[in-house]
Amino acid sequence: MPNLKSIFLAKLFIFFAFSLQSIHCQADVGGLNKADSLFNQRSYKEAMEIYSSNYQEGIYSPAMLLKMAFIAEGIGDDEQATLFLSKYYDLNPNPEAITKIKSLTGQSTLFGYQVSDSQRFIIFLAEYQGYIVGFLSVLLFLSIVGIWLTGRNLEKTQNYWPTLLLILVTFLVNNFLTGPRTGLITSSPTFILSKPTAGGDLIDRVEPGHRVNITANKDIWYEVEWKDKKAYIKKADVTRM
Repeated sequence: MPNLKSIFLAKLFIFFAFSLQSIHCQADVGGLNKADSLFNQRSYKEAMEIYSSNYQEGIYSPAMLLKMAFIAEGIGDDEQATLFLSKYYDLNPNPEAITKIKSLTGQSTLFGYQVSDSQRFIIFLAEYQGYIVGFLSVLLFLSIVGIWLTGRNLEKTQNYWPTLLLILVTFLVNNFLTGPRTGLITSSPTFILSKPTAGGDLIDRVEPGHRVNITANKDIWYEVEWKDKKAYIKKADVTRM
């Protein structure tokens, strides 16, 4: 008859191994240090290549985003500079970032940058999702070791609930912890409509720089929140953040 305890522990070790593999935000520290060195030497193109590679992997810091915005502005790519500054603002909200975005986009007022404390907390958790999963995985490993050590003493009762709870929490954090889906308006002009069709009523006509919270996809349209109302914008006019 199979040893149920051994099978259970084996499955936990397999889950733990997959949890460690899923941690995707472990930055190439050596590569980022090299990029910073290139930036300091004003080799901006080479530095940007490394920064962009890490950014695509979801690896970035406020300092890195500022450097990317500086490089993008230097080569005349105000759209990308605005995107990086907008992302920077989520991590480090300050009026200087908003002032710079206004300067890049020629806007006097920007909408979509008001983020509540609860939303900012979710954004913070989502940005450090990999580290949280890693911490939970370590706790899970220690829990497995505890089960194994306890199991060697036949007089002690096994308690699997803490380990099962860690499995559940690790799975939920790894698969469902996401920040708000935000988009940066990048086309000039952008029409915000009441329906996902060219025949919808015009709610607003805006220039690049504003942000929207994306709530759904509808063919070539995004359903968004605009000034506390449901509206629609063509996907081509928005860059996902």
